[in-house]
Amino acid sequence: MGGDGDRIRVLLVITRLELGGAQRVVLHTAANLDRRRFAVALAWGPGDILDDEARQIDDLELFPVETLVRPVAPVSDIRAFSSLRAAMRSFAPDVVHTHSSKAGILGRLAARAEDVPSVIHTVHGFGFTPLQKAPLRIAFKTAERALARYTDHFVTVSESDQSRGVKMGLFAAERVRVIRAGIDLEKFRFADGGSAVRETLGVPEDVPLVTQIGNFKPQKAPLDFVRMSAAVHARCAEAFFVMVGEGPLRGAAEELARNLGISEQMVFCGWWDDVPGLLAATTVSVLTSRHEGLPCSVVESLAAGVPVVATAVDGTVEVVRSGDNGYLAPAGDVAALAEAVCALLEDAEMYASFTRAASRGLEEFDRDLMVRHQEDLYRWMCCRVPS
Repeated sequence: MGGDGDRIRVLLVITRLELGGAQRVVLHTAANLDRRRFAVALAWGPGDILDDEARQIDDLELFPVETLVRPVAPVSDIRAFSSLRAAMRSFAPDVVHTHSSKAGILGRLAARAEDVPSVIHTVHGFGFTPLQKAPLRIAFKTAERALARYTDHFVTVSESDQSRGVKMGLFAAERVRVIRAGIDLEKFRFADGGSAVRETLGVPEDVPLVTQIGNFKPQKAPLDFVRMSAAVHARCAEAFFVMVGEGPLRGAAEELARNLGISEQMVFCGWWDDVPGLLAATTVSVLTSRHEGLPCSVVESLAAGVPVVATAVDGTVEVVRSGDNGYLAPAGDVAALAEAVCALLEDAEMYASFTRAASRGLEEFDRDLMVRHQEDLYRWMCCRVPS
């Protein structure tokens, strides 16, 4: 190992620390790996909202990589690769664990160049997606296949991505395991403050509130949520709608809400710090994504006892039990999404049944269990006999 007594030295690498499920996984792991057994470092591209949280973690060595950015940028990417190699030479990790697409590419290449003993990559949804143009999608898929030879083990957050990766030949079944992206289950189960949140947002206390939490990027299909909201409003005029997040499609979503005549009922609140409080104020949680890994916002909503209406994509179907704790609809089917929301708003007895069922079966999403599973993986990687 890396010369730090008996401690395993783990370097976590992620592209950015914007608000998102992968980022929360990395930060909670960085903060909670047992420091008696692990020395921990983090390399990332700075400039986002969660940077300060990373800097406040005790006993965490930090390697900000200024040139690590999401878009393909050859000059910046070469510099980021060089900086990641320098971080690895400085920290001397036994394990490099990469998260997200760009960090996964550059981090694994750097680890290979520096002869890091063990390299792990977590798939939070694959970097190639149905929304990409064919040449870009093929390029990302080709890159993933090439990088697989430099990856000792894979982690997926959903069984769907595990089986999909094996089927596509990206990794062998014995080189991948599912470790759920964990959340603070108790924090959501006992959330309160819904009345204060409604007051802040300008939403009346006694009306249904339909919420979507996610960035305003094509993956989340925010315009579908606006169209769905208009259809729900036509049947349930008193309902309000909240969109939480930021991103390039926010302006288009606001314009569409105005054009559809629902801007008075729709609140665009940006990122919201108190997500448990927001969910305590929420009647139905919606996610209109076109593709996913396994969305933390869905797990958080269910943990808070809020029924979910979501698109039947990827890992989402592993937590939303249609007809029990929510409803699933085909991606892009705005009418089906609206019908499911209205069904919940119009049937009080069914709604009560769904809220009771919402948080059942979420134990595997406990964030401390997630860390323990990752510790087990790091120990196994460092003790295994090289092939």
